[in-house]
Amino acid sequence: MSPKTDQYRGAADDWSDAQYADPAAYLEHRARLIVELGPRLAPGDEVLDLACGDGGLGAHLLAAGLRYRGVDLTEEMVAAATRRLGQGADVEQGDLNTYAPPADVAATTLFRALYYADDRADFFRRVAAFTTTKLVFDLNPRQYPVAEVTGELAAAGFDRVDLRPFFVPQTRALPRPVAAALRAAERSGPLARLALRRRFTYVVAASRSG
Repeated sequence: MSPKTDQYRGAADDWSDAQYADPAAYLEHRARLIVELGPRLAPGDEVLDLACGDGGLGAHLLAAGLRYRGVDLTEEMVAAATRRLGQGADVEQGDLNTYAPPADVAATTLFRALYYADDRADFFRRVAAFTTTKLVFDLNPRQYPVAEVTGELAAAGFDRVDLRPFFVPQTRALPRPVAAALRAAERSGPLARLALRRRFTYVVAASRSG
């Protein structure tokens, strides 16, 4: 068994429910940013979701009218995603370091898995080769220097980078008014960047300006 997959094998069946205190709110907001941040996706566009887990995000992307292709290294996660999404999505096993889709996709996503890229700059170059609109991923600025990552994206051909703080907590369900206030705070500029010094992450949409 691969050390990359061991921790996920026994947790696949209820992964999203176990990982997120409010899975619907967390994943719906993430899906909205995938559509809206940077160049907007249109109904019918295909999203390739690398390290897709049990396909929790896929359900929200399909609800937005997008086509969905999920890829995960873990056989058990692929089976869980297939059960969750049924015939409305394509789900297959693959390694994000080597996988390429059968045809170009409008968007590629990677969440909570950037550290699995063996060579981040090479990963960005490979994704750029089959992604026509944008790459969307989450970035912890306390773990990865933003300037370094944007430089690697530019070298891969993604010369436009849109950043949005993501303030929906993963492990705590909030009252609706508080959750709405936090989502609004994502647009607060300097105050949002100040919060990111201590916690939370960015959602990054990397695209081509030309």
